[in-house]
Amino acid sequence: MKLRAVSVLLLIVASPVLRAAETAPADPVREANRAWLAGLPAAPKPELTRHGLVAEELRRWRPRGANQGVAVDAHHFYGIGNYVVGKYDKTTGARVAEWVGLRGGATIHLNGGLIQDGQLVLAHSNFPQLPMASSLEYFDPVTVQPVKTVSLGIRHGSLTWAEKKDGFWWACFAHYNDQGTAAGTDNRSTLFGKFDDQWNVLESWIFPAQVVTHWGKSSSSGGSWGDDGLLYTTGHDEKELYVLRLPKMGVALEYVTTIEVPFEGQSWAWDRSDKRIIYGIIRRTGEVVVARIPELPKTLLTR
Repeated sequence: MKLRAVSVLLLIVASPVLRAAETAPADPVREANRAWLAGLPAAPKPELTRHGLVAEELRRWRPRGANQGVAVDAHHFYGIGNYVVGKYDKTTGARVAEWVGLRGGATIHLNGGLIQDGQLVLAHSNFPQLPMASSLEYFDPVTVQPVKTVSLGIRHGSLTWAEKKDGFWWACFAHYNDQGTAAGTDNRSTLFGKFDDQWNVLESWIFPAQVVTHWGKSSSSGGSWGDDGLLYTTGHDEKELYVLRLPKMGVALEYVTTIEVPFEGQSWAWDRSDKRIIYGIIRRTGEVVVARIPELPKTLLTR
């Protein structure tokens, strides 16, 4: 049986058909097409490009319990914790109102907040619990008391920030590398989506690879549209503000530049009553940091 197998193998190796295939001349048209494709321009390697943009720190406050994010209006800022929301005077830093929920109560992970249509709207999720579920929590900004909740139910990711603009909701649903993420996913699955008033997804995008790399094990904790029409986002730990835009093609947000800021990732908010002022937080120290964000060069505002 062994001799027969060897004989068959020799016949196959010696087959004139196989030898002809091995020695057949290359197809010149196919080779020319391969050479043409190889010579086409390649996309640049995905990496963070910087243009010397640095935010100017203006002041710091230390509100109690603000370890998740901050919101701001014309006269006050709001320090956000998982079950604490404090209202503070922007001029003196004095606390003027406060809501305190229950540890282990209805609010599990409050995150990004902003003043939307006269109300304080907070993004909320059950992170790190599974399955991932999210909601919007509405507060009266005068009394800082909850007035309404909109449950988004189980979603692809945990809601970290949301904003209504041009008649649509724009929101980030995060995935992580360490905890609170469904099996088979990691932070690359984090999406930024466009939703209607019923929170049906209309479009969604993933984040650029170079930004995801700088998230580490975490994800995008803050984001909002800028007055220049670009999307400003942060991770969780780095003191960096990533500027993005919707792409003309493809499924990933387009990277524009990175701005150095004096606060960590986490959630932050534009002060819409002033010119390019952001309120951010430093979780380790419990501080709220106010900073002015530089305007982008005109060359970055156009594609």
